[in-house]
Order: sequence, then C-alpha cells, then structure tokens
Amino acid sequence: MRKERVTMKYPKLLNKYDTIGVCAPSSGVQENLWGILDNAELNVKRLGYKIIETESIRRNIKCVSNDSEIRAKEFMRLYSDNDVKVILPPWGGEFLMDMLPYLDFEEIKGLKPKWIVGYSDITTLTFVLTVLCDIATIHGSNLMNMGFKEIHKYDLNVFDVIGKEESIQYNSEKCGGFTDTFDAYKLDKETEYKNLNNENMTFDGMIIGGCMDVLCKLIGTKYAPVNNFLEKYKDNGFIWTLESCEMNAGDIYRTLWQMKECGWFKYCNGIIIGRPDGYSDTKDFTIKDALEKIFYNIPVIYDADIGHVPPQLQLINGSYAKVEYDSNGKFSIHQKMDIK
Repeated sequence: MRKERVTMKYPKLLNKYDTIGVCAPSSGVQENLWGILDNAELNVKRLGYKIIETESIRRNIKCVSNDSEIRAKEFMRLYSDNDVKVILPPWGGEFLMDMLPYLDFEEIKGLKPKWIVGYSDITTLTFVLTVLCDIATIHGSNLMNMGFKEIHKYDLNVFDVIGKEESIQYNSEKCGGFTDTFDAYKLDKETEYKNLNNENMTFDGMIIGGCMDVLCKLIGTKYAPVNNFLEKYKDNGFIWTLESCEMNAGDIYRTLWQMKECGWFKYCNGIIIGRPDGYSDTKDFTIKDALEKIFYNIPVIYDADIGHVPPQLQLINGSYAKVEYDSNGKFSIHQKMDIK
C-alpha cells in the first residue's frame, strides 16, 4: 500500500480587509500599556485590516492573561473562526507551554490553516504547530511592536510576507533596542551579520526555528516530534533560524548541545542565529565559541535580524528558503511557499 506523501499546509494569503484576531496565549497587556496596544491596533486598521480581540487580552496576572484552559479556548475560538485569517498576539511572555495540554491538535489539523505570528514565547505555539501539525507559521513581529507612531518597515514586512507566495528580505543597516519610554525603536548601532569563517556562502532548505529559551523546554515532550518532522521533509534539507533572550554564552552552548544530541540538526544545510538579548560571555567563553563547537561542519551566520533585538526578519516556518551572504555582511533570504 502506497504511503500518502505529507505536505506542508500553508494558510491563505493575506488580503486587504481581512480580519486579524488578537489573543494572548502567554502574557496579556497590563493597563499602563493599553495605549501602545490601542495604537498598534489603530496602525493595523489603517493598513486596511479588521481587528477583533478576545476577552483576556487586557489583563496580566502572574505573567499570564488568564488560566491555561481559558487561554486555549480563546485561541481555538479565533482559530476556528473562518473570518479570521491571522492570529497576532501582543507579545510573548513566560508560560505559554501550560496552555498546550488544552489544545485539540487533531481538531486544528482538520481546520483550515491560518497564520500565527510572533516571537519569544510565541515560539512555543508556532514551532509546535509546524512540527506537530505541518502548518506553516511565522517567527516575526508581535502586535506590540506595531504600537509606535508608525509601524517600522521591518515590522510592516510581515503583511507583505504572508500576502504573497514569494518574498525577499535583506539585512538591516541599523539595529538597537527600545527608547526608555517604549515609544519607538532606538536603532543606534551598525548591523553586522557575521559568520564563523568570514567567507561568502549560499545555502537553502526548509525554515524551522524560534526562540531557544522556550524551544529547549519542548525537548522530550509529545509536542515536539522533531525527528519525525525532519524525516518527512528531509529531501528539502533544513535551515534553522534561532534566537535567544536572557541566555549567556554557556546557556546557548548547553541548549544547542542538547538540541544536537537529540538529532535536531540532522539534514541541516545552514544555521542563522539572531542577535542575543540579555547576553553576556561566560568568563572567556563566547557565543562564537559555542557555535564553533556545535556547528563545525555546518554554515553559520550570526548576529542576524532575528528576535528580541530589533529590527527583525519575518521568517516562515515551513517555507523553502535560499540564503545568500557575502563576507562584507550583505545578506538576503528568499522564501517561497507552495499555496494549495
């Protein structure tokens, strides 16, 4: 009996006037930041999209918007609503993982796929939906990143990336953080993509990845059958796109070592590591040391526009991508989807 070939499920392309659902599967938004949330939603509406919120979005107690079961119900309500084309959480948080047992993944597999967008703790959801349910997701901007006077062009890219079958993004010129008042990015540093050997490189494969701080907590659970996923799509090869928050060089090395020993980097054609937030060396051990010890035979680019240190690329878990990089730090990523 012939085994049916598994294919990645890509949500429908986003169109103007589509509806974007906002729920908080991890942290909600406390009252003193409602102004930023309101402005983010207004900015998105000005682009031509509709916005609907779930009930728990504007509360945050013990680091979550509500208890695990309620957060799961609110997410499923948006996911099963045919009018909602994208789910865009305000931001990540700490404990999204305790919502996973209340999600019906078999029901999700049977529904029309839709875009889930976010980074940080939202990885706990996007990564799981891709490797467990074969649904393409976005590691990219959270809604609160769009709450400034204007949406930054790199955050605007998310609407472009999920609005067409192919997209190309390039490295930024400036990077940085946030102003003290959290009302704009403070991009005051030169962006410098690096690699381990200061050489030109090109690689391609299926994108998969997210925030290492939470990815490592999924290892060994039923929510991350990564080796099965790798075997299904091995003919594409893989590009892992990873970032970290609150990890020092030793933490990063331990996490990458664990992922490698679990076979996660099998069939890997290349690695892209984002600028680490909250980072420090561990004595004389650096992030470069960690990357060299783990990926001595795989092309690696690091300090890329991924994750908590803005601006950031919009990366489609489950897309096929081609990466080009030269020794001067010029970078491009061409992502392609096969829309069914």
